Amino acid sequence: MASWRFTAIGTAWRIDTPEPLAGPVVAEVLDRIERFDRAWSRFRDDSLVSDIARSPGAHAMPAEADALLSFYGELDDVTGGAVNPLVGRTLADLGYDADYSLVASAEPAAVPPWSTVAWRSPTLTTSRPVLLDVGAAGKGLLVDLVAAILRRHVDAVTVDASGDILHAGAAPLRVALEHPADPTRAIGVAVLEPGLALCASATNRRAWGDGLHHVLDGRTGRPTEDVVATWVVADSCMVADGLATAHFMTDQAGLVGRFRHEFVRMHDDGRVEWSLGFRGEIFA
Repeated sequence: MASWRFTAIGTAWRIDTPEPLAGPVVAEVLDRIERFDRAWSRFRDDSLVSDIARSPGAHAMPAEADALLSFYGELDDVTGGAVNPLVGRTLADLGYDADYSLVASAEPAAVPPWSTVAWRSPTLTTSRPVLLDVGAAGKGLLVDLVAAILRRHVDAVTVDASGDILHAGAAPLRVALEHPADPTRAIGVAVLEPGLALCASATNRRAWGDGLHHVLDGRTGRPTEDVVATWVVADSCMVADGLATAHFMTDQAGLVGRFRHEFVRMHDDGRVEWSLGFRGEIFA
């Protein structure tokens, strides 16, 4: 087994394949990540997202926007506006900005409803400056895109972008569910079958100030409370990533009824919930 480790989009990646990847394949993967970042990063002044924030109007979006923004529309609907990609300006005002100042302004901007923009593939039309943040599902989509490239060249691959995992190996993969308060402990183990994705999210990963973290409720413009960690298994990494965020903010019944997935979520009082069909083990 060969492991390729690198850093991109501000996070650590690990790609496992039976044999080392050829140079042209490595170059293709890095180019795809760069093009995605140049489109969707709110931390780059030269990105499409930054251009949208500066200039209201009609913007031609990249091909992957059809899947990504349509999925965000579904998440916005099922969570009543809690998962909303227009949280970027509010996150920046709370201190999670391009300079990583981690200093909140006195009055963070309110989150505009998703309905204030018009999305009709391939064009996003805005009537005022808005700052997109696709962190809830975008990294998962990028893992899907990278895995699609790799599967054209290798028979088996596992892509892990710091907890967003797509497994296309020959046998099931056991993944520990890290305790959000203690990285040396696990609250359980997920058994990830080939062809499935697992995404994890926790409020302690990007936290600062007094109760501030990166999981923002679009309805209130404030960081979520109660749920502290989630894990979701689904057919695609984008879906698993988005639902891992949604499980912080809404009742599980609506999500289970709408999207095929398995989940585990942990509350701040230590309670753990998991779906009936979860493949794995939760420790008492």
